[in-house]
Amino acid sequence: MSRLSEHPGMVEPISLLASDGYRLAATRYAACGRQKGNLIVAGATGVQQRFYRRFAEHASAQGFNVLTLDYRGVGDSRPRSLKGFEMSYLDWGFQDLAAAVEFMADDLPLYWVGHSFGGHGLGLLPNHHKVSAAYCFGSGAGWAGWMPRAEAFKVRLLWSTILPLIVSWKGYMAWSLLGMGDDLPLGVYKDWKRWCAHPHYFFDDPSMQAVTRKYADIRLPCVFSNAVDDPWAPPASRDAFVKGYRNADLAIQDLKPGETGEPIGHMGYFRASSTYIWDEMLDWFQAISADSSAHPYADASVAQ
Repeated sequence: MSRLSEHPGMVEPISLLASDGYRLAATRYAACGRQKGNLIVAGATGVQQRFYRRFAEHASAQGFNVLTLDYRGVGDSRPRSLKGFEMSYLDWGFQDLAAAVEFMADDLPLYWVGHSFGGHGLGLLPNHHKVSAAYCFGSGAGWAGWMPRAEAFKVRLLWSTILPLIVSWKGYMAWSLLGMGDDLPLGVYKDWKRWCAHPHYFFDDPSMQAVTRKYADIRLPCVFSNAVDDPWAPPASRDAFVKGYRNADLAIQDLKPGETGEPIGHMGYFRASSTYIWDEMLDWFQAISADSSAHPYADASVAQ
């Protein structure tokens, strides 16, 4: 029985404690009606948990208990000052998301909903065996060479000139000055910049062989869905990254704008207009639960 079973529809701010003692701000949304499973929303880099509120409310109304969280250094999990705050980008997976898994794991199936970094974080989990299935949006290798030409030019300019100047001035990645997301700790900036220089992200980094082996341990059903108009993580970027999940029951899906023709881009997966995307994912989780031996997207293109 889920911890939230006695309080259907409740939305509650909570505090998670990572194994290294860091406290994280999180929110849990209790399922309405018959409980179908537990969901963890693993968000994108520099995106606060409140961005995923509409999705969390929608999923809880469909019978799922949902947890969102702010990673350390972001949103309500940010220290008083980011200047001098030390952490590794990988801490979000090794520590923060691992704490979310421990909190949400019970007798119900535990499902992973990843956005951008959230699709990376799955492979970093020390407790991934507690996750039943994963569905990720907009996850890619981060290399500018996979991006459309205009976006690639902007991203290269950011990494080579603009962000180094901002970091030198502020002591952390203050990209809120550019209107691009929440400010990020120096360690996240350094790691991210280094790995985005490689076509296959950190899988091309010789110092990351231990992490590469972790990804090979993932064997659960996964869908990686990317919009064809996602400028930061187009399908080619996703395909380059998901090769790391070489032993997973893996399917890929290319998303096109819906009937309204509204662009999806990198952030549209979780806008209020994307309920058709959400419902397809939630139905997939239910199909996985009904027959754990069958992959509902078995006929989809599978990354090799």
